[in-house]
Amino acid sequence: MIQIIVFAPLIAAVVAGLGNRAIPAVAAKAVTTGALFLSCALSWPIFFSFLSGNAEAHVAPVLHWLTSGDLSFDWALRVDTLTAVMLVVITSVSALVHLYSWGYMDEDPDQARFFAYLSLFTFAMLMLVTADNLVQMFFGWEGVGLASYLLIGFWFRKPSACAAAIKAFVVNRVGDLGFMLGIFGTYLVFGTVSIPEILHAAPTMAGSTIGFLGHRFDTMTVLCILLFIGAMGKSAQLGLHTWLPDAMEGPTPVSALIHAATMVTAGVFMVCRLSPMFVTSETAMTVVTYVGAATCFFAATVGTTQWDIKRVIAYSTCSQLGYMFFAAGVGAFGSAMFHLFTHAFFKALLFLGAGSVIHAMHHEQDMRYYGALRKKIPFTFWAMMAGTLAITGVGIADVFGFAGFYSKDSILEAAFASGSPAGGLAFVSGILAALMTSFYSWRLVFLTFYGKPRWAASEHIQHAMHDAHGHDDHGHDDQATDGHGAEGANAPAQEDAGHDVAHSHGADAHEGTGGYHPHESPLSMLVPLGLLSLGAIFAGFVFAHAFVSEGTGEFWKGSLVFNEHLIHAMHAVPLWVKWAPFTVMAIGFVIAWYAYIRNTRFPAQFVGQFGVLHRFVYNKWYFDELYNAVFVRPAFWLGRQFWKLGDVGIIDRFGPNGAAWITVQGSRLAGRVQSGYLTNYALIMLLGLVAAATWVWAR
Repeated sequence: MIQIIVFAPLIAAVVAGLGNRAIPAVAAKAVTTGALFLSCALSWPIFFSFLSGNAEAHVAPVLHWLTSGDLSFDWALRVDTLTAVMLVVITSVSALVHLYSWGYMDEDPDQARFFAYLSLFTFAMLMLVTADNLVQMFFGWEGVGLASYLLIGFWFRKPSACAAAIKAFVVNRVGDLGFMLGIFGTYLVFGTVSIPEILHAAPTMAGSTIGFLGHRFDTMTVLCILLFIGAMGKSAQLGLHTWLPDAMEGPTPVSALIHAATMVTAGVFMVCRLSPMFVTSETAMTVVTYVGAATCFFAATVGTTQWDIKRVIAYSTCSQLGYMFFAAGVGAFGSAMFHLFTHAFFKALLFLGAGSVIHAMHHEQDMRYYGALRKKIPFTFWAMMAGTLAITGVGIADVFGFAGFYSKDSILEAAFASGSPAGGLAFVSGILAALMTSFYSWRLVFLTFYGKPRWAASEHIQHAMHDAHGHDDHGHDDQATDGHGAEGANAPAQEDAGHDVAHSHGADAHEGTGGYHPHESPLSMLVPLGLLSLGAIFAGFVFAHAFVSEGTGEFWKGSLVFNEHLIHAMHAVPLWVKWAPFTVMAIGFVIAWYAYIRNTRFPAQFVGQFGVLHRFVYNKWYFDELYNAVFVRPAFWLGRQFWKLGDVGIIDRFGPNGAAWITVQGSRLAGRVQSGYLTNYALIMLLGLVAAATWVWAR
């Protein structure tokens, strides 16, 4: 069964990719989507068997991979509770994304290629989570990096999409360097790449030291921090996060797949899989906690100022990943995986819901040109409401709550209960981030679905109306980016939140619909929204007991470190700690309602008062500008020097170009000597004889 789950997407990707234009697009879509639903249907019984306690961890061998000296390992598929959780997350979201793409990519001429990339991505992720050794994990790790590069740059005729794909690839190479060094160091220390053997021996290495960069350091601290650098790149933690928002240049189904359940969660999974290594180093755990807390807070601040609907959700993803990491950092690995599980459903729902809004608004992504859509696309509205209620953590303890209520609250309680300074800082950062999450999530809902329609000011809507009335606008090339060319293009950047007022309820210049009538998405897009809504509503309520509440960790069966003492401490935290997330959620909702429904002048007044702060946050804390000044421009300058001075000025000049010049000059000189006159030849012979005689006489 596990072989079918893993390799069905690969076979489908090969069929769709190699068939491409040789087979009908509908056949490619049917093969890939069918394979993913088959994998999904087989994954859930495995998950429920572990949930019921009727399954045990096992390894399914595939083939012997490599033997080189003392290094030997097989290609094998490991199935335990941790794998089972990831299987249902990956296959469920990927299957629904495949189905959703039937409607969303219907007009794209390269559908076979797109669906092949989706299935290839899913196969690579499945290889990663079923890995029984570090080399196999690295194979899947790099596979999702390659597939994400292909998917983000799918519309390769669009310069911004190509730039975003390259950026994601390069930034992830930085993290992957740390991951590779961590793997090399782990093999050096343990003499094996087998994950079970490494985890079994990890406690025995506590307190030992290793030479690194000319100094002696704690062995497990060095290994874990190097491995965590890889996780920082793949899961977009602060410092290596800059690729994630730009990944929005890919089609919306790609955004849902990358940001919800697959690539960005690979780092969290890796840390949880190797949790017996991490708990042997208090320093490494502290680093993970601080980085996660900083990322959580940073991304939430940026999300409050963005206008692109997909970028708001992208920064939300970055922030939620921060929650998962600081949960792992304080030792609550079960809570981290629980939030990964629930986050997959509501984040995929939010992205696909945003895609439905973009589809209805003719690929307009700027929320300032939305408004009053709840009656035009009611199903999408209620789906987005379910996702918003889940991500903001709406719920009442011991009664009922949406998915994020259970998982996020358990993380915050764990951070507080840990009692460490890092845990205390993480708790404060998490509470502040929860406040901002509520604010920007409801801001998105109010700007998109409430107020007056502001569609007339959108260039995309204007083009749609021109096309509808038969006016061919030759200045607008809808096919410039393979069909959905408008997606990813923002409206003219307006940093002044005062525009928010003009667009919230419609200033005179922008009021009205312009005659455009948004339409609900096709059934192939709505069915995934409905199914994901069920996950966003019930996933936390149904599975909270298994993931977190059990004081014995029976569900995990040793697949990760389960801290029973921390679980008991979580249940004993003060009442105000339990109510703090709900309180800040309510405050964030009230602020968003006041600013975008009740008093729409408030955002402009705030920006007028705190303009410097707003610009700082709106420009993403200037990380891109800083990296451009410190790394990108010097790298390009150095490259130009090597090119102009080294390659052209030295190598070419004195190498092939120099040899060619000498040959040409020698040929010209020889041509002058070979004049064809007998007297010239006689003179040359005489001079030669005189020279020879002189040389002999001189000796």
